[in-house]
Amino acid sequence: MRQAILNLEESKIREVANAGMGRSDVLAFWFGESDEVTPDFIRQAAIDSLQQGETFYSHNLGLPELRLAVAHYMGGLHGPIAADRIAITSGGVNALMLAIQMLVDAGDEVVAVTPVWPNLTAQPAILGARLRCVALQPQADGAWALDMAQLLAAVTPATKLLVLNAPNNPTGWTLTRAEQQTILDHCRRTGTWILADEVYERLYYAPSANSCAPSFLDVAAPEDRLVVVHSFSKSFLMTGWRLGWLVMPASATPHMGKLIEFNTSCASVFVQRAGIAALQGTDQITPRVVAHLKTCRDTLVPLLQAVPGVRVAPAQGGMYAFFQLAGHPDSLVTAKRLVAEAGLGLAPGNAFAPEAQGWLRWCFASKDLHRLEQGVERLKKWAII
Repeated sequence: MRQAILNLEESKIREVANAGMGRSDVLAFWFGESDEVTPDFIRQAAIDSLQQGETFYSHNLGLPELRLAVAHYMGGLHGPIAADRIAITSGGVNALMLAIQMLVDAGDEVVAVTPVWPNLTAQPAILGARLRCVALQPQADGAWALDMAQLLAAVTPATKLLVLNAPNNPTGWTLTRAEQQTILDHCRRTGTWILADEVYERLYYAPSANSCAPSFLDVAAPEDRLVVVHSFSKSFLMTGWRLGWLVMPASATPHMGKLIEFNTSCASVFVQRAGIAALQGTDQITPRVVAHLKTCRDTLVPLLQAVPGVRVAPAQGGMYAFFQLAGHPDSLVTAKRLVAEAGLGLAPGNAFAPEAQGWLRWCFASKDLHRLEQGVERLKKWAII
């Protein structure tokens, strides 16, 4: 077996969840998904597709009508994007792995901004890349910030790929458009590809926010060395459907089609039909989801801030409260104890990077706000014992 695979760490989030799954007394906030089911009309589109016998392969790059629908949807957010820049994938995770497979050879240097969802740093390692991390810095109020000078110094002509996730899982940190322009200009000079994980772009709560967070697509030219990853999971309530997409230079898309052939062949047709329905019903789903998530955030964060020893700031984007609990320096130990002793399921911060040791991630995407309130009460009682 390859040493890179033997060296992979098991998910610390799963390790905590496995300790509490099946227990009806645990309030689970460990995974990055809403507890609200996919809307009926999306599910019905998949049912109709199956009933019509659409159980065969599609084009490697996805159904033409879905690619067109994605291009129209993205164009409404970021200006014209042609369908020949779109590839449909079997989830956002698959999209990320495909992009890295397309761009990175063994031995290439990859720079990633952390803390970040662990797949984004594990995937380059699986391919034998040399990974360098630039850490966001926690501020006094619990927010996290990027040292731009540090990032630009880390990205050199030797850097094949820069990996960024903003809005960020787990911290909620979000790039500004000016910062994206600075990064893009620098990567143009160094010849570095940018892989931008923007799956949380619609889950954005900044004051006077538009309908999405700033995107590299707002500042990049069509043939820039940029690949943007998206997913139906978060803003369409479709985590279990495993459907995502990539936006890339049109010159790269045929090669991505070849790569998809050797990974999954294509996304399931009935799932793609559900994706088309989701895009057609965007205005029925996403604004409501975002408004509810903002209410969840604004319910949870003040309650957490009132707990002695907690340091936390409201996330600018995403669906997480990322907080530090004084006196509990080992995130994994703390998360496991919270499951066993308080019936509270959170993700350990050190699952996302060593610099997040001592922090905990709380997914606030809860249909019932009372669950968030109950969870904070359990945390408070446990923390003062």
